[in-house]
Amino acid sequence: MSIHLEARPGDIAPIVLLPGDPLRAQYVAERFLGDAVCHNRVRNALGFTGTYQGVRVSVQSTGMGMPSAAIYIGELLAEYGARVLVRIGTCGAIRADLRPRDVVLAQAASTDSAMFRATFGSATYAAAASYDLLHRANALAIARGQRVHVGTVLTSDTFYPDEAAIATWWKPWADHGVLAAEMETAALYTLAARRGAQALSILTVSDNIVTDEHTTAEERQTGFGDMAALALELVAGTLPGT
Repeated sequence: MSIHLEARPGDIAPIVLLPGDPLRAQYVAERFLGDAVCHNRVRNALGFTGTYQGVRVSVQSTGMGMPSAAIYIGELLAEYGARVLVRIGTCGAIRADLRPRDVVLAQAASTDSAMFRATFGSATYAAAASYDLLHRANALAIARGQRVHVGTVLTSDTFYPDEAAIATWWKPWADHGVLAAEMETAALYTLAARRGAQALSILTVSDNIVTDEHTTAEERQTGFGDMAALALELVAGTLPGT
């Protein structure tokens, strides 16, 4: 057991999917995993372990934002031996060519967070995905007929920007090729790198800040299911520790 996870040693697989929402973790377990067992209920951060295509896989909710996600990711890496971590979540597009329900594979994550400032001093760390996971996820998404984009995302600590900045905050990022904004990937990539683990964020566009397009609740649910299926197909071909 760790501070925030009640799982015993061995209860959590080396491969872990990471949705923010605990009910989405339950959805993945019930819809896709065989013989799923709940390994965590502490703070209602639901986590489950089962099998997919004969491969043992866990799914653990992380909550919203880098501080919450870093707690669970840190404990999964340090206490439970996680070696492959795939975030499955949503993002807000900041470029007009991305549509709701498109898939974004985060090649790297810029951030406005100060979480790791003490680690690197005045320097900026380039938080990047595992190339193997990124390359294979892109090929799988194309084969599945999904609209997929590969590029940089912005991991932000702010969900609601200051009213004076609403119309402009995203423009410098978009001008430098950033595809979308979300709230967890930079922490995932930094902590995975620290422990020598593989990590990737697979994100579904829930809305577009530029075009003011939004998904419906039904579209978000369907899109999440498609994204979870892509992530599971990806990890089913992944050997932990490689």
